[in-house]
Amino acid sequence: MMTQAFYTGLSGLRNMSTGIDIVSDNMSNNSTVGYRGYGVEFSNLFEEAVNQVATSSSVDSSIGVGVKVNATPMLEKNGELLLSDRSTDLAIDGDGWFGIEGGADTIYTRAGSFTFDANNDLVTEDGFHVLGTMANNIQDNTLTEVINTMSLGNVATQEGLRFPKTLSYPPQPTLNSSFYGNIGISDEFPSTISATVIDAQNNRNELKLTFTKAVDQNQLGTRWDVQAVTQRLDGLVTYDTQNGTVEFDSSGALVSSSLTSIDNNGTAVNMDLGSEFSGVVSSNVPQTTGSSSSDGLIGGDLLGYSININSEVIATFSNGEQSSVGKIAVYHFQNDQGLERISGSRFQESSNSGVALFSTDGNGNNILGATVHNFKLESSNYNNTAGLTELIILQRSYDANSKSITTADQMMQKALDMDA
Repeated sequence: MMTQAFYTGLSGLRNMSTGIDIVSDNMSNNSTVGYRGYGVEFSNLFEEAVNQVATSSSVDSSIGVGVKVNATPMLEKNGELLLSDRSTDLAIDGDGWFGIEGGADTIYTRAGSFTFDANNDLVTEDGFHVLGTMANNIQDNTLTEVINTMSLGNVATQEGLRFPKTLSYPPQPTLNSSFYGNIGISDEFPSTISATVIDAQNNRNELKLTFTKAVDQNQLGTRWDVQAVTQRLDGLVTYDTQNGTVEFDSSGALVSSSLTSIDNNGTAVNMDLGSEFSGVVSSNVPQTTGSSSSDGLIGGDLLGYSININSEVIATFSNGEQSSVGKIAVYHFQNDQGLERISGSRFQESSNSGVALFSTDGNGNNILGATVHNFKLESSNYNNTAGLTELIILQRSYDANSKSITTADQMMQKALDMDA
């Protein structure tokens, strides 16, 4: 039994040393982004029988023969969220994992230190591509559709988020222009109202209406001849000219207009002068400067990509417009502690963790299932204060096992001396 005390003590030394190694590793990674601390669980080795029921003893007695590290489970609590100055730095508040390309197998991590590389691919700091759903609204480096919010695709369809270096926001030519103002009743001077209109070639042009009081007047009100012209802003090129007549009743309300549409360098623009008092009027009150409003949008070039609080990749353009072009995935598992550890902040799927899943809403749409903060990073989830306490306990246990070896050695030496 004295010999067994040596091996029992040695198992204590060896496993307490392992426990100290684990705690030390946890503490050394206190500043590692997304680090998941190890716990350490011990269990006793098999028992050696002393007495059995068949003997004179009334109890079944045994002596343990040492200790072993039974498991080093991952600590699941969230780490503290730290402020960052980059929108591409992300932190998951709640359950979930980011996915990154890892060759044949997806790697899962809580470390959201992402960036756009020289190719405008979204990657980790060491170059692994971040997984998510592409919006599929880019073709030939041109944005084909503006998307404000988007959903995740299925788990199996997630891919590395790769975006073009150059991207254009196509012009949206003007289709409708509305005009407002009081042109008065005097025929002394013509009245003009202008609007800026966008053509399909991404040019800003002028649509100008000129009102001249008609010779043949309406007895119940006023009648005006109106000429509509679309031209370049410098006036050197005219695209179209349309003539019509507008009529007002005695109160100055618009009754009718024969103007319909005009060509703007290849695109028809509808001209809306309103009705009654909602647009252009002809009233015996001080004449006012006309105004107008038009739809359409000038095109723009890509300024850059960023990530919003919905984990969507946002393209921003020189015309002030934005659009989602991708969404970063957040994965979930039935048993997070069953993930196989690659490093302190990276894991891969195992038979114990179950397969990767997405959270869904009431309509069955894939959602993040957690809050993702931009401009933040998650720190290590290990508590150094608790670690210091663990070190003291493990050290005392180590010292105690060392003492048991020393004691067994002294007893054995005593027995040998007696035999001599």
